[in-house]
Amino acid sequence: MQDDILIQISNKIKESRKAQKKTVQELATEAQVSKGLISQIENNRTVPSLPVLMNIVLALNIDLKDFFEDISHNKEAKQKIIIKTQKDYQAFEKEPAKGFKYKRILARNMDGGPVDTILLELKKGAKRTHMIKTDAYEYKYVIKGKVEYQIENECYLLNEGDSLFFDGRLPHKPANVGTEDALMLVIYYFITER
Repeated sequence: MQDDILIQISNKIKESRKAQKKTVQELATEAQVSKGLISQIENNRTVPSLPVLMNIVLALNIDLKDFFEDISHNKEAKQKIIIKTQKDYQAFEKEPAKGFKYKRILARNMDGGPVDTILLELKKGAKRTHMIKTDAYEYKYVIKGKVEYQIENECYLLNEGDSLFFDGRLPHKPANVGTEDALMLVIYYFITER
């Protein structure tokens, strides 16, 4: 299965859940999985097994044919040149965190695995309260502002024009420590088991 299809599946699960006004916990209970697993699936942090995916789709009361109907191989994959305008960027919630605004620019399967390109706006004073992990290598480029990244027990200060690359499986959290909103380009290089 193409990794860009997995991103479409996770987005469809989240959109369907929200359209039905179900909480992550409600869907998890109905699908007989953990709340954390639903959250990881919806945020492209893990790939569900086929039985788990089927349980989730059935818990959403969606016919399997209808669920997969508009999910297709990325038509952009065959294109050699892709242009995205600002209006094409898709806003989404990665995980609940006050002051964090994500916009997906482009998700694409490359030869080495899936790559997700995102703009992350951190409102003045925005910070995470807990460390997170991502099954991806992460590249961060500060377009505007001042951001501090804590990775394990070390803190790194990034100013406008600075960048950071690290293994997202290490516990980490960002914080806007500047006097204005910060804007970062974020690229996730997802780790796939071969």
